[in-house]
Amino acid sequence: MQKIEFFKHNIDEEDISRVTSVLKSIFLTNANVTKEFEEKFATYLDATHCVAVSSCTAALHLSLLALGIKDGDEVITTPMSFVATSNAILHAGAIPVFVDIEESTGNIDFTLIEAAITPKTKAIMPVHLYGNMCDMKAIKKIANKHKLKIIEDAAHCIEGERDGVRVGELGDVACFSFYATKNITSGEGGAITTNNDEVAKLLYQLRLHGINKDASSRYTDKFAHWDMKVLGWKYNISDIQSALLIGQLEKIEDRLSKREEIARYYEVALNKLGVEYIKVPENTKSARHLFIIKIKNRDKVVSKLQSNGIGVAVNYRAIHILNYYKNSFSFQDSDFPIAKKFGDEVLSLPLYTKLELSQLAYIISNLAKI
Repeated sequence: MQKIEFFKHNIDEEDISRVTSVLKSIFLTNANVTKEFEEKFATYLDATHCVAVSSCTAALHLSLLALGIKDGDEVITTPMSFVATSNAILHAGAIPVFVDIEESTGNIDFTLIEAAITPKTKAIMPVHLYGNMCDMKAIKKIANKHKLKIIEDAAHCIEGERDGVRVGELGDVACFSFYATKNITSGEGGAITTNNDEVAKLLYQLRLHGINKDASSRYTDKFAHWDMKVLGWKYNISDIQSALLIGQLEKIEDRLSKREEIARYYEVALNKLGVEYIKVPENTKSARHLFIIKIKNRDKVVSKLQSNGIGVAVNYRAIHILNYYKNSFSFQDSDFPIAKKFGDEVLSLPLYTKLELSQLAYIISNLAKI
């Protein structure tokens, strides 16, 4: 029996050396290395600003606040995501309003958004699930028509593109994750990109208690009292984390090419088996964050694959069937039937650059037996 992990990161000796340099420096927290990463990340995404934070959850929360979302406002989003998406809306005091998903992709069904808009609706939060972008041109038209903000949850989709549009290009902000299993990782971490100067200025303050000077500027600049302009949070990232990210960002496209090769291997093999999988939409460059199959008796299949040493995951069960949301909003399983069925059938196979051909063959062989 082989042992195949669900995920292995790509941190290499260059990344470790960069972290070592930070550990030998004066500043371990948010300082020059973080600024360097923010500049390079913004450049990669053709964005004006990048604000690095402690997680994608923090990024979503601060983005909502910076865009003026407040208590009682409604934000339209998807029930097919990690709970952080809708939790962040609750953290901001707003109300998540779910609409169902596209059966083919798992992404929010943009044709259902307008029917969910009320006088309380202030924003749309699409999720680019598994690395495949939503139809942002269609969502942008709806947002413009109803004067709504767009917060893109791009936790899975740094490298994504659709219909010639990059992640964050049409949204007011885009939010990213550098969690342990993401395409680039610092263990924990996140970022916000925006082209709005005023929003960026506010985000920089909100991530650090609302004060107008970070630790490095207080140390290196000529003495001046700092002030607290707004009530903020402790959501900044450290230079240690940023040092891990810089090198991975430089290699992001090469590693995407490798994951694309693995995904194509899966597709050919699964076509022969007659197993359904999530396909990349037309005119889309996928970030290939997760490879998803849809299968009956999913939980039994998970158990069998794990018993044969294959790491798999469920991404995700529909949010509206989770106890907190059912109890808080009186949701029924049938409220979003496509999301419910989708969440009952999806299974994530290993997808990372260190997978070898023999391991891929072993995974497919076990699926065939099951």
